[in-house]
Amino acid sequence: MLAKRIIPCLDVKDGRVVKGVNFVNLRDAGDPVELAALYDREGADELVFLDISASHEGRATMVEVVKQTAGEIAIPFTVGGGISQVEDMKRLLRAGADKIGINTAAVVNPGLISDGARRFGSQCIVVAVDAKFNAEWGEWEVYTHGGRKPTGIRALAWVQEAEKRGAGEILLTSMDADGTKDGFDLPLTSAVSRSVGIPVIASGGAGKVNDFYEVFTEGQADAALAATIFHYKEIAVPDLKQELKAKGVEIR
Repeated sequence: MLAKRIIPCLDVKDGRVVKGVNFVNLRDAGDPVELAALYDREGADELVFLDISASHEGRATMVEVVKQTAGEIAIPFTVGGGISQVEDMKRLLRAGADKIGINTAAVVNPGLISDGARRFGSQCIVVAVDAKFNAEWGEWEVYTHGGRKPTGIRALAWVQEAEKRGAGEILLTSMDADGTKDGFDLPLTSAVSRSVGIPVIASGGAGKVNDFYEVFTEGQADAALAATIFHYKEIAVPDLKQELKAKGVEIR
């Protein structure tokens, strides 16, 4: 069994890290390069950068931020937001990103997953999925455009298609749990983890050490991503890892 990974997430808007609840009410959380360097020193396994405004200017800024960050850290990092073609991927990988996260563009054009995997290898392609429970279906629905747009696509079918097309990982965000600090969405995470054979990164809802323990054991996630609790120093990465090891979780 692969060791579980702890991944801080930097949601970047206009060059600053921000964090909200259920995808709204954003507040400032600091400078992305400084935070990335801190998490690297603290022993985070990887980092995820998401350009959540994904405007044209945001993407241009992102390339600079990626370059600066790559110079400051030694751990792998994934960059996502506003990536709609293979050339965008190439630009960010050249700037120092290790993996590319695609979300809306992959739903609009699933061929982008296959094209990216063919060009750069599956290990580079992370398909990010924002999912929300649809009570009518009794299942989860995929949302795009930063969680603003329901797609009518079932999340479990979509992650399976993403895997078939060459995705190397799924970054799964529960919109219902995001920013609530009430725990990860275990039913969603375990359903997705059982549906695919590639690693699943659980995101949305981390509030305490036990939430990570549960998402690794009950949720069967391969990695857990969090933002609020790390940015506002509620839990430090080294303490979290130590406590998980004490609970018997194999952690890097």
